[in-house]
Amino acid sequence: MVFGGERDLFFDWASVTKAAFAVAFARSGMDRREMLGSSRSALRGLGESRGTAAEDATLEACLAHRAGFPAHLDLFTSHAQTCACEELGSRREHARYVSEQLAIACRSRTASRAPLYSDVGYLLAGRAVAGDDVDDFIARHVDLGDASREMGSARQLALPRERFAPTEHVAWRGGEIRGHVHDENAWAISGDAASAHAGLFGTIRALLAFGVFAMRAAREHPWLVAPREGSPPSTLRAGFDGKSAIDSSAGTVLGPNTFGHLGFTGTSVWIDPDARVVVALLTNRVCPTRDNVRIRAARPRVHDELALLARASRAP
Repeated sequence: MVFGGERDLFFDWASVTKAAFAVAFARSGMDRREMLGSSRSALRGLGESRGTAAEDATLEACLAHRAGFPAHLDLFTSHAQTCACEELGSRREHARYVSEQLAIACRSRTASRAPLYSDVGYLLAGRAVAGDDVDDFIARHVDLGDASREMGSARQLALPRERFAPTEHVAWRGGEIRGHVHDENAWAISGDAASAHAGLFGTIRALLAFGVFAMRAAREHPWLVAPREGSPPSTLRAGFDGKSAIDSSAGTVLGPNTFGHLGFTGTSVWIDPDARVVVALLTNRVCPTRDNVRIRAARPRVHDELALLARASRAP
């Protein structure tokens, strides 16, 4: 396993991409109350949602995991069967498969708006807002200054393979995944670009810079991190997770208004707006297998140590 102390190594941020997409959306000036089926010029309009139960799902509900979509869909099986084939017919067949599966998800949207962490909701929102250019959309609206060049999709970064931390060994994808997104759906749909739910890579410097940027964005757009009513109660925000009262992966040092996000590959960022502290952790805990779950015990301890160091560095 490699840790983010190697400052020039690019890690797969996994679902931290969701936070970056939500911040980009907030700063874009687009109306969060727009619906997936909208035909307004500000949106591309998600064709799969037209005439289904999903067409009136708002973008904000998707970002806050309260739009009634399932947690996950298998959108990569068709691609996995033809990934070695570059024929146009195969690519079109896979695109039809994805569209059909998304249409099924739209038709099966539930009436319940109970919180349910959903990659599908983000995938749909990303396609509605930015089409196939989610990574460019994020880059336009998330300015990390000098660190901007250290965040992006594999397509945008265009770096040698060795600049990326390896992730999982997956036989049907040719072995060790390195320099390509780990998330199967993001890989099958967007390739080396990004989807709204996964696909960004970055260094530890870029992730810390994003945390600072997100802190400012949350002040300007408080709806991003506002607690949401609902049953059952949930810490899920729009693009972020809040800190749970007990057993939070954020640890015990950061304050109660802390918000952030985890990534399946072993990444995390937590932001305490009251203390003005950002802590970030980059690991590739899925290397060589996702069955390694020791990160669950390590995360809160590491976040606590980082938060204490941040406090100490600011002491008079």
